[in-house]
Amino acid sequence: MPRQKLRIIPLGGVGEIGRNMLVLELPDDIIVIDAGLSFPKQEMFGVDLVIPDISYLRERRNKVRGILITHGHEDHTGALPYVLHELKVPVYATRLTLGLVSVKLKESRMKHEAKLREVAPGQTVDLGKFKVQFFSVCHSIPDAAGLIIRTPVGVVVHSGDFKVEYTPVFGHPSEFAKLAELGAQGPLLLLSDSTYADLPGYTPSEKIVGETLDNVLGQAPGRVIVTTFSSLVSRVQQVIDGAARHGRYVSIVGRSMTETVRMARDLGYLQDPQNVLRTLDQIRGLPHEKVALVTTGSQGEPTSALVRIANRDHKQLHIIPGDTVVMSATPVPGNEALVNSTIDSLFRQGAKVLWDRVAMVHVHGHGSQEELKLLMNLVRPQFFVPVHGEYRHLSMHADLARSMGIPDDHIFIIEDGDVLELGPDSGKVVGKATAAPVYVNGVGVRGVRDVVLRDRKQLSQDGIVVVMLAMDKQHGALVGRPDIASRGFVDEQEHENREMLDQARDVVAKALSPDSPGKAEWAYVNARVKEVLARFFYERTRLRPMILPVLVEV
Repeated sequence: MPRQKLRIIPLGGVGEIGRNMLVLELPDDIIVIDAGLSFPKQEMFGVDLVIPDISYLRERRNKVRGILITHGHEDHTGALPYVLHELKVPVYATRLTLGLVSVKLKESRMKHEAKLREVAPGQTVDLGKFKVQFFSVCHSIPDAAGLIIRTPVGVVVHSGDFKVEYTPVFGHPSEFAKLAELGAQGPLLLLSDSTYADLPGYTPSEKIVGETLDNVLGQAPGRVIVTTFSSLVSRVQQVIDGAARHGRYVSIVGRSMTETVRMARDLGYLQDPQNVLRTLDQIRGLPHEKVALVTTGSQGEPTSALVRIANRDHKQLHIIPGDTVVMSATPVPGNEALVNSTIDSLFRQGAKVLWDRVAMVHVHGHGSQEELKLLMNLVRPQFFVPVHGEYRHLSMHADLARSMGIPDDHIFIIEDGDVLELGPDSGKVVGKATAAPVYVNGVGVRGVRDVVLRDRKQLSQDGIVVVMLAMDKQHGALVGRPDIASRGFVDEQEHENREMLDQARDVVAKALSPDSPGKAEWAYVNARVKEVLARFFYERTRLRPMILPVLVEV
């Protein structure tokens, strides 16, 4: 009887930042680790978010036993409303992570459809032939976890997002002793976070951020506005603690952050012993030096509270000269321009702005090189696969593994869609699964195809020309000269452009004259108009506007 093989298939999060989703597959069972989103890049016009393609799982839905969430950040949970719409499987996570997932599903009106299962660190979940144990790790959010996955082929360790934190501001240190015990048994595979594999040394402690925030809250002459991820509960706690020490009252601004804070307080993850939390109405008349605000908007999201404040578009708040704004987050790759624009706008209105390049107001939650080497040394895996990061991060993490003595043929740098098959003694990439990004635009579960993005890009660059054609219904002949209107193509107020568009009408009329070859059927007319106008406009302008013929039968 042939020995079983284990398949590892990343559907997102490998070779990119965000959109994390990893599939582990045995002949009869599949488990999924994380279901995250990523933010759209600037060229993704009109796209709200990007999620993994779950075609591979959809085709094998009867084998999927559950989704395991390592922690509550959106790059690991944000796709759940879309995934659970199609895969009705249980979701397993620690207490706070499950609370954050509940808030996310409530926003999408899916809370009652989801099967949410709370798992405590140390607890084991049986999912077919997979036995999965959660273990605590330190990250920039409480209740983060790694996974010890026992399979018939061998033991797999998934680090989750982690860093070495000996004095965490919330929760327990990482359970490295458990990993050391496991390492003595010779695990099959380590899947390890690579996000900051390019940084030497160790990642600074969250306590440094707490000290900086405490100084700002104590010394700022006016209001202090702290912006961070809505899920960063520990940062909110640091603001509450600092405000209490310096006689300030704290108000939470932004719907998602308000919901998260309410949930975290209900679950006991946020403490307010001195009762400093207040509503916006309750702090309105207080002296500015007595006020602290916590908002969303650390990534420059256009609809977030801070960006609306920076754009003078918030109904209740505006910047007052003397305000201090703390950007307590690192911009996600691709969001730098949005964040910088927000910072500039805040400065223009008289605010003092602190961000990670000028003050220690944020530290990332990922291990640097020495921490990654420590984890490898503890686990001592037979095979190694770097995950969570762009290709340069994966490559540098693989170099670290080689330096730690892992043989080159036991290290696999895989990308989204690669099907890595592991046996007890060997492994190789055996295929490719569909793993293209799915673009979500608007509400509901509907993807935006690449062709739509191409059209939007063309519209943004060269505009659109609409050609209105009146055709004789009985004979199929053109009635009169066509009308042409453009948007985003040329300025029709300029005489030269008006003349060009008038000439374009003659070009179309000539192309559709009774003497021209071809039948006057709509398919022919549509193609012919696009062909002759595309050539004419490119010769005159070197632009390629989208050409949209519109037929009116008379």
